[in-house]
Amino acid sequence: MDLSHLGTPTGPLLRVHGGFANRTYRLDTDRGSFAVKELKLVDGRPTYEVEEVFRFERAAFAAGVPMPEPISADHRMVVHRWVDGEKVPEAPVSRAYAFEIGEILARLHALDVPWTPGPLAVDPTPRDWPELAERAVATGQPWADELAAAVETLLAIAQFVAGCERPGPMVLTHRDIQPWNLLAREGRPVLLDWELSGMLDLSGELGSTALSLSKGPGFDDVRPAVFRAVLDGYAAAGGTLPPWGPSWFVYLIGGWLGFTRWNVLRCLAGVEASTGPDLALSHESVRNGVRGLPDMFGRLAELETMLG
Repeated sequence: MDLSHLGTPTGPLLRVHGGFANRTYRLDTDRGSFAVKELKLVDGRPTYEVEEVFRFERAAFAAGVPMPEPISADHRMVVHRWVDGEKVPEAPVSRAYAFEIGEILARLHALDVPWTPGPLAVDPTPRDWPELAERAVATGQPWADELAAAVETLLAIAQFVAGCERPGPMVLTHRDIQPWNLLAREGRPVLLDWELSGMLDLSGELGSTALSLSKGPGFDDVRPAVFRAVLDGYAAAGGTLPPWGPSWFVYLIGGWLGFTRWNVLRCLAGVEASTGPDLALSHESVRNGVRGLPDMFGRLAELETMLG
């Protein structure tokens, strides 16, 4: 990695562990501290709209959105100024924190930023779960039996994702506001990891964000007051809420389905790839998916009733 534009290093490039998709490092130089993220590649091709995302980030930063300053970006590496803060646990956040996240989303959606992405390939909703389960059993994967037991549910989820109507409007947004992509600095949010930014149905963005911030690792303790606080903050900052319905959860469950399949394929390959998460983390992500996806899918009607 050519990092000469960041100044003269005052220490080694240090790996920061824990990323679910990319690999991140910290570099200290005579010009400050930087977060250097090595982007995952698929068959040598980029998986993010790097130039478009970088322009969106620059506009958000200039508008005062709390986030690390974007420094540079190309198809292999993005660099931000390092920001210190407390990690946000996977647990319900405070109502004040959730309210501010809603306000931030409204500000993001009001930005006038052009978005002209190139023709990156978009994978269809995955439906090859029976074949993947067979391969997992044949290769002795530690989660093979769980995957095999979940195949019918995963196919039903794929059908739900493909057939769910999105009411709109489409907005340019972060698309991945989860606890692990946030910091708390003096109790207030800092948004990290913008690589997935792009156009998204508004209900999917609001539902994914509000649900992720209002629960713990599972779905047994969802706090409706925290969920509502995100929406209240959005409305207070001038945002208009879309119609309530299943579309609020389709983006979250569909993204989780695709992410689980991506990690299944990494585990089936059985080798440490040069980019992306470590193999052990991929195994953990698969286990979380084959256990959590059926649980969430089975609770969709309950979530609509409780949170709507």
